[in-house]
Amino acid sequence: MFRKNWQEMQVKTVQHGRGERGPKSRVTGELVCGPETVSEEELAKNRADMWAGVLEYPLTAGYYDQRTADLSKVSVPLLSAANWGGQGLHPRGNFEGFMRAASKDKWLEAHGGSHWAPFYTDYGVKLQKRFFDFFLKGENNGWDKQPKVLLQVRHPGEKFVDRAENEWPLARTQWTHFYLDPKNKRLSPTPVNADQTIAYETMGDGVSFSTPPMEQDTEITGPSALKLFVSSATTNADIFAVLGVYDPQGKEVVFQGALDPHTPVAQGWLRASHRKLDPKLSLPYRPYHTHDEDQPLKPGEVYELDVEIWPTCIVVPKGYRVVLTVRGKDYVYAGEAATLSNMKNPMRGCGPFEHDDPTDRPPAIFDTQVTLHFGAKRPAALLLPVIPSK
Repeated sequence: MFRKNWQEMQVKTVQHGRGERGPKSRVTGELVCGPETVSEEELAKNRADMWAGVLEYPLTAGYYDQRTADLSKVSVPLLSAANWGGQGLHPRGNFEGFMRAASKDKWLEAHGGSHWAPFYTDYGVKLQKRFFDFFLKGENNGWDKQPKVLLQVRHPGEKFVDRAENEWPLARTQWTHFYLDPKNKRLSPTPVNADQTIAYETMGDGVSFSTPPMEQDTEITGPSALKLFVSSATTNADIFAVLGVYDPQGKEVVFQGALDPHTPVAQGWLRASHRKLDPKLSLPYRPYHTHDEDQPLKPGEVYELDVEIWPTCIVVPKGYRVVLTVRGKDYVYAGEAATLSNMKNPMRGCGPFEHDDPTDRPPAIFDTQVTLHFGAKRPAALLLPVIPSK
């Protein structure tokens, strides 16, 4: 729904041709939408219906391929700035762009806080000016000695600690499997051997699996991946994977996201009929789906799914727990919803990036029951990037 609402609120309102019907710049007094004023009918003819395009082209072939950058041809110097809380917005492009661009001169920065603040505060402006001054003005300001990766390492309470790294993902990452234990609802270091199942209603709260309280402060920084074995009562299912952190009293610790002030640690999504993987781009910690073929499910049949969970960073304090929730709809923050003047929907944990359009998610298919399957031949597991303390 984001694309539909975004066009209504942030494209139509400033479309070239609104002229006198549009706003004026408070700085120059000039018309923001250009000097020409045309009819509403002409404005409609001059713009594409973005949401109709999304619905009409559910696969990548053709439509999206033409609009997707070939990162192997990107050779200019780049500085990619990612937001830990931007789930559903830009971070995947930030990290993928940094990893796959052909540029020899490339840097990655990852921060917390809102979508806009880092670009206009002293921290963000200083970083950008150093980059541009070096490459565009030829200033010898030491940028060539800048570490390739700069992270704001996140802690509960909106605390961030700057740390320089040399690569992404971090070379010292201890990729750790946490196996889903349906009987105890645990994330366990050992897989389940006996065949078991657990079912949930997709319009409910799903099912959660928790680690024991951490025995020491534990850093999780990087991309994550979730392997599931599922069956659906219908021909499809949407999987929403949510990583959360809970304090010793059982209260979820949420964070200021790019737009929503109450975001979980990380999220990932996958439509089961889009489960096909790209063997060339997929990595153990970052499954990559082709989205070039629709593969409907046979009701009741079990399918293996690999769910990409976007990169995150959190130092989980001693005594806190990491919780994975598998559900059939968007994450919802338990507290009061927030609002933004240029966004239509109340923000309940996912900002404006919600998956609730009935045309895209017809209830006859997606309001269903999904069953998770476990056993020696079905090792359902969460792969987390645990960073050892130095």
